[in-house]
Amino acid sequence: MQPKSPPLPVPPDPEVVAETLTGLMWNAAAAVRTTMAQAAAPEALPYDPTTLTRAMVDFNLSVMANPAALIDAQIKGWTDWTALWGAMAERAMGGTPDPVAAPDRSDRRFADAAWTEEPVYDWLKQAYLLSARQMQDFVAAAPVDAATRARVDFAGRQLMNALSPSNYAHTNPQVVRRTIESGGLSLLTGLSNLLEDVGKGQGLVTRRAPNDFELGRNVAATPGAVVFRNDLFELIQYAPTTETVHRRPLLFVPPLVNKYYLFDLTPKASYLKWLVDQGHTTFVISWANPDESHADKGLEAYVVEGVLAAMEAVRTATDQADVELVSYCLGGTLTAMTLALLAARGEGERVASATLIAALVDFADIGEWSVFTGPGDLAAFHRHLDQKGYVEAHDLTKLFATVRANDLIWSSVVTHYLLGDEARASDLLWWFDDGARIPARFLKEYGADVLGANRLKDPGGLTLAGQALDLSQVTIPVMLVALKDDHVSAWKSTYAQRRHFGGPTRFLMGGSGHNAGMINPPAANKHGYWTNADAPADPEAWLAGAEKKDGSWWPEWQGWLEAQAADERVAAREPGQGGLKALTPAPGDYVRVRH
Repeated sequence: MQPKSPPLPVPPDPEVVAETLTGLMWNAAAAVRTTMAQAAAPEALPYDPTTLTRAMVDFNLSVMANPAALIDAQIKGWTDWTALWGAMAERAMGGTPDPVAAPDRSDRRFADAAWTEEPVYDWLKQAYLLSARQMQDFVAAAPVDAATRARVDFAGRQLMNALSPSNYAHTNPQVVRRTIESGGLSLLTGLSNLLEDVGKGQGLVTRRAPNDFELGRNVAATPGAVVFRNDLFELIQYAPTTETVHRRPLLFVPPLVNKYYLFDLTPKASYLKWLVDQGHTTFVISWANPDESHADKGLEAYVVEGVLAAMEAVRTATDQADVELVSYCLGGTLTAMTLALLAARGEGERVASATLIAALVDFADIGEWSVFTGPGDLAAFHRHLDQKGYVEAHDLTKLFATVRANDLIWSSVVTHYLLGDEARASDLLWWFDDGARIPARFLKEYGADVLGANRLKDPGGLTLAGQALDLSQVTIPVMLVALKDDHVSAWKSTYAQRRHFGGPTRFLMGGSGHNAGMINPPAANKHGYWTNADAPADPEAWLAGAEKKDGSWWPEWQGWLEAQAADERVAAREPGQGGLKALTPAPGDYVRVRH
């Protein structure tokens, strides 16, 4: 009996094809117009394109002068490739050999079953993974300085990420199947998507997904009101959900990058709503999305006209002299500066406790972010800032996406360009696409004094508002929350900086990464966290002695915060009923500004 042939694919609907081709032609025309306009009036690049080239030259010269590492890599490479060829031969003869190279559990590029079940695709996958591993091992062992190694490693990983067989139509089994099933329409749609993105001129893969989210309706929807605004921020006070609340109000300080509602996503994932439900009178800063008028706003402005002004507004609204400060990422760095400034003024008692989540005050080890902080890159960045007065949101998005290229670039290339698909709706990714600018002066000062010279950690190293900052004079209780897989604020660096504060510190580590680890509501029961009351100097020793607990770190932190508050309760406070009137309903106006 003859085996059945697979059914022939059904040709696509001619009307759909015609519509797709029409859209493709319109997008192609837009791409040509944008490309010509950019060529006619080029902007100053926000980075030095020669930095990585110089690093590669220095790397090659060092290796040639000290060839032992290259010889070792060649010997190991021969052994690895021989093992792979042997395994493939064994499989061809009906065996089931163990893989020579296997993807990491978190690597979703090779999730399709064909990457394992089909010998050709399995070989492509393993050959690629083996090549990537060998390259990284060689760079790690090469006789070069740390700065050169970091830059070459970064460039090499970007290259290997781009060369993954999952990124090409003819070597991705899922794309091959979709192309056959759609009669090629998926590739036409994907090409149209690509040309549309070129036409936008932002250098980004636009994430195409159902537009299921709306500010104030199902994201940033916690009830409240703006009770104060200046040209840097709006201050939102949330409506209480409990009859009584903690006496001390809580002020949350978010970063400038993107918008505050990462902490107020859909109600089931909203950190700010959870704070309200725990009985906190909760305020949050919603930073303005800057334009040219903000170009001269620097570190001092964001501390004095920002965090300190928000604290004063909270005091007016609640008639309470002290506040709990909670902050995240760059907001935590600003909070640390604020605490040091208050201590220098003799006003440290205005803050009862401070929580810094995924935040750094010591930038001695910033990992692969050091690739972008060389003198040439900073000079190029300054020229770019001088030309515009701010950095565009999409330029910041490109920077963060490059660091996590497989998740934030290449997965979208496959979904939108090769498969011609939409992505599933995601409140977190919808927020990520809603970026915010940052003013020129702030970035210059932050890049030079905080990132580059790392002065914040040094007593007197940084001066704001006429006061020398010294973190060791901060004597209030401080909680440092790290996230285990954080690619922005590495947990070991976060742990090490507890020594810079002069008062009692507590360290807690949540699971997952920079954003997902922060947004971890207890009801989801995900990720887990680690606690250890001891404080050894070595972060690995802390982890070895830590207790791993299930679920979210939020309740553990809340217990610490309640211990500082001594369970003092007062009647619930409604927005606008204190010393400040309600101006406009939450989420306010500033969060809606897109440039």
